[in-house]
Amino acid sequence: MHMSRMAPSTSYLSGPCSLCLRVAKWLPVIFIVAIVVWSYYAYVIQLNILTIESIVKKTLYLLVYHVLLILFAWSYWQTIFTEIGYVPKQFRLPPAELEAYECAPTEGDRREVLERFAAKHGLPVSNRTMTGDIRYCEKCCHIKPDRCHHCSVCGECVLKMDHHCPWVNNCVSFTNYKFFVLFLAYAFIYCIFVASTTLEYLIRFWRSDLQGAGKFHILFVFFVSIMFAISLVSLLGYHIFLILRNRSTIESFRAPIFYINHSWSQDKEGFSLGAFNNFLEIFGDGRRRWFVPVFTSLGDGVTYPLKFDRSPSCYGVSTSSSPPTQPSPPPPPPQPLSSSSSSPPSYGSTNSNSLGDGVSYPQRCIDEDMDGLLASSDYSNTDWDNLGHHHFLANRDGNLEEVIVESTHTNPV
Repeated sequence: MHMSRMAPSTSYLSGPCSLCLRVAKWLPVIFIVAIVVWSYYAYVIQLNILTIESIVKKTLYLLVYHVLLILFAWSYWQTIFTEIGYVPKQFRLPPAELEAYECAPTEGDRREVLERFAAKHGLPVSNRTMTGDIRYCEKCCHIKPDRCHHCSVCGECVLKMDHHCPWVNNCVSFTNYKFFVLFLAYAFIYCIFVASTTLEYLIRFWRSDLQGAGKFHILFVFFVSIMFAISLVSLLGYHIFLILRNRSTIESFRAPIFYINHSWSQDKEGFSLGAFNNFLEIFGDGRRRWFVPVFTSLGDGVTYPLKFDRSPSCYGVSTSSSPPTQPSPPPPPPQPLSSSSSSPPSYGSTNSNSLGDGVSYPQRCIDEDMDGLLASSDYSNTDWDNLGHHHFLANRDGNLEEVIVESTHTNPV
């Protein structure tokens, strides 16, 4: 039995190497902070205090700038220092099940151990492997909840992992995904505002109308803000697309697998509940806090409603509660015309209240009438002058009796 897989390894380095690696991970964050601090000096000190002369313009620029800076810095802080979503302990195999899993001779036996454990504790395991097996982390020794993945940088399984971002030195996941999107949005707005308000003074610089050493700070802050805005707009647009489709970055490249139509197949839209409900899943149902960097996401990071499962869930996503429409009863079969006659096969019914099928009809036998009307074998020798009109009238008994009416007109022939 390989007991080394029972405890996950959080780090493969120790001592000075581990310390150097930790410091190196913070270098991208330090770079971003340094850029923001320098841009603050260039924009507030050099542009607004030393260059702009209008008090109204100066006050307006500083007010809007500081509001955007606070929202941007707040979102960035929340993205960096919010802990990742750890897998609950209910998903970890206890020693007995872990030993049974480790000692199982075949893959089928291992699958049986995981299936039995998941069914016993009611674990949400809609996502499977391509072969329909429960997803299991060999490093963390627990079953993976839906949308959970193992991060090799963090050394942990992360709930609804999107990606590991070096610019925040953290995993973007269920707990901080809203903060990450707000960070991108406010950083983009911040850059656009700085670039648009310094454009006028950039033009003056090229016309040699701007004097002093601060003009170079204004020039550089314009180009740096434009450069970051271009890089942010594509990333922000991509994550807005993911939010409206209810996907993570991992799921967009490797679609989750569900049991659909009696087989295990991939479906990128498996968690999509519609654009608005997908937005609510990330930003919550309180509109006043949608764009504030506080946690408002719906759910617990473990259970997620599915596109093909419209049952009520903890998300509060509206579902149809009206009972299904009862099917109308089939029309009654056509009644037979006569029990003594052999009717032709039926081809359908046009009206359930009428007799027959609208295709075949009974015929009346007129042989006896023909014998009475055509009594003479030589029809051309018939005496038309003395030929009476034969009429059939019903008597009191309901039977037909023949009445001959003498002709009073002359045959033109």
